[in-house]
Amino acid sequence: MNILVINAGSSSLKYQLLNPETQQVLAKGLCERIGIDGKFTYKPEGKEPIKDADVAMPTHSEAIETVLKALVDEKNGVIASMKEIDAVGHRVVHGGEAFSGSVLITDEVMEALEACIPLAPLHNPANITGIKACVAVMGKDVPQVAVFDTAFHQTMPPVAYTYALPYEYYEQDKVRRYGFHGTSHKYVSQRAAAMLGKPIEELKLISCHLGNGSSITAIDGGKSVDTSMGFTPLAGVPMGTRSGDLDAGILEYVMNKHGYDIKEMLNVLNKKSGVLGISGVSSDFRDLEAAAEQGNQRAQLALDSFDYSVKKYIGAYAAAMGGVDAIIFTAGVGENGATTRSSVMSGLEFLGAKIDPEKNGIRGKEVDIATEDSTVRILVIPTNEELMIAMDTAALAKA
Repeated sequence: MNILVINAGSSSLKYQLLNPETQQVLAKGLCERIGIDGKFTYKPEGKEPIKDADVAMPTHSEAIETVLKALVDEKNGVIASMKEIDAVGHRVVHGGEAFSGSVLITDEVMEALEACIPLAPLHNPANITGIKACVAVMGKDVPQVAVFDTAFHQTMPPVAYTYALPYEYYEQDKVRRYGFHGTSHKYVSQRAAAMLGKPIEELKLISCHLGNGSSITAIDGGKSVDTSMGFTPLAGVPMGTRSGDLDAGILEYVMNKHGYDIKEMLNVLNKKSGVLGISGVSSDFRDLEAAAEQGNQRAQLALDSFDYSVKKYIGAYAAAMGGVDAIIFTAGVGENGATTRSSVMSGLEFLGAKIDPEKNGIRGKEVDIATEDSTVRILVIPTNEELMIAMDTAALAKA
């Protein structure tokens, strides 16, 4: 079964054609600068990639057409015809409270997605555009599935998702903790259960998705019970350029002092803060580590602040769940950052979590890096959101 996975942005479209049963990736690539001058990257399995080809893509429909033409191309194609694409899985950022799992896309679902636009004004319109473009090009006979970043976290109890604001803001305006990176957290939690050889229903897991965007999730019995990101992806630990948690009173103080409006303030919080803001060097953790090694104290402070925040969330979630069986590190920094993992785990021995320095010296591999006598397993698991989307899509398309 071949599933086309689509991740549509406002001017970009990532794609991957894969078989979720064999986990074989047939082709993948990226459409960039849609609506501008169009750049197309295509990488078929076992062949040389076609990089940065100039292709006219005034809308997402032309981008989808470009992808499909490449997949069936006589020279570089990986399938004989579009009929070999059994379904399309779409990453959708926000499903609000309407969706607690992936769904086949219907007219009613599209209406619900439109209703969620105020909750994700930058992302959901692009996701909806990608869905409409696929239907326009491929027709209505090909199943289209929406897989939500927020759905996995819909199992959180009210005590975890309710903000201490006037309750009518939740009732009338749906202001609550939603959480993100749900597809990633779901995937690595399932892989963790497989690695440990135990039913996921019996496990208490803490998943640390650490990258330019980072979130920590408490997973009890396979269900998300708390997560660090909130109403938006701005909350939680400090990230590449995002501030993470802070005192809301700071906003009024800084806005008054510097004459910012709310748009300018949010730009600071989203694009100029996090480890970039602290260090003044970079949002890339590799750059920060290099600068810290050369004696840059602010770069070291940025790294320490990030690690400290992740450690605090791990401790909090272990307390919230009444224990933890395994701590998972995933995403770019989590999978590849041995120094980050070591720093985060330092001081958590009281939980029974002991990291093995030798085992920790790995990058991007699925492995247990805890010592033999550690009562809490420490797992590095490369995330695969595309595979998770494809698996959900295949299950619904078959139903």
